[in-house]
Amino acid sequence: MHDGFLTYANSRYLKLAAAVCLTSIVAYILYEPVDEHNGGTVLGYILGTVGALLIFWLTWLGIRKRKYGGHFRLTGWVSAHVYLGLSLIVVATLHTGFQFDWNLHTLAYALMIIVIVSGIFGIYAYARYPKLVSANRRGASLDDLLTQIGDIDRESRQLAVGLPDEVSSLILKSCEETAIGGSIFRILSGKAVNCPSDNAFAKLRGLVSSVDQEHVLNTRKLLVLTGKKCGLLGTVRRDIQLKALMDIWLRVHVPVTVALLIALTAHIISVFYYW
Repeated sequence: MHDGFLTYANSRYLKLAAAVCLTSIVAYILYEPVDEHNGGTVLGYILGTVGALLIFWLTWLGIRKRKYGGHFRLTGWVSAHVYLGLSLIVVATLHTGFQFDWNLHTLAYALMIIVIVSGIFGIYAYARYPKLVSANRRGASLDDLLTQIGDIDRESRQLAVGLPDEVSSLILKSCEETAIGGSIFRILSGKAVNCPSDNAFAKLRGLVSSVDQEHVLNTRKLLVLTGKKCGLLGTVRRDIQLKALMDIWLRVHVPVTVALLIALTAHIISVFYYW
């Protein structure tokens, strides 16, 4: 998909976006307003209309995409969104005449920029992260990884029976208190601060040489199992992190798109009310 949308239909939307940008720039250079360039000139209204139509059309494409119509190409949707969405930066900026202030009109512009930037990140995420997810899992599913962790916990509990309290307590804490997930910041970091399993592994390495001879074998087995569990936990946390990175942009993109439509509608109404 990443390669396909760049050259979709012989770069149709790239050419269209380039034509829109070039036409807007040439018109801006050649047009001589009575006072100065701004959204209230004839060219300002024309560029504003083009920009608004692009925003509403791209939003409609996003809604249509979710219906998975038989004649709708996802690659074409992505191509249109990327190239025409980027062209909005040029069209909308020239529409403003580089006149910005603390008002509704600048708010609509700022929301548009946030939508575009979040969309760019979304394209990057879906082009890059699925490959990282596959490489991280190494052929296993998330359920398989969680099952392996559960199996290690059960085996570790059995081995810990009869071992010194300092060993068995580490294993018990590792099994009962190790957490996956948590706050959004913890998920996005892909790490767990003060993880009971990591702590158990580090402390077991020091205890192997100090436990009674009769407990050395099982303690070593626990060390190996706990080390394997820590590796699996790292894989699971990385998997969740990558999935979150693929999805989090939508948490920004969709709500801000709705806010943009509201602000844009208010902007249009206010312009024609005072016109």
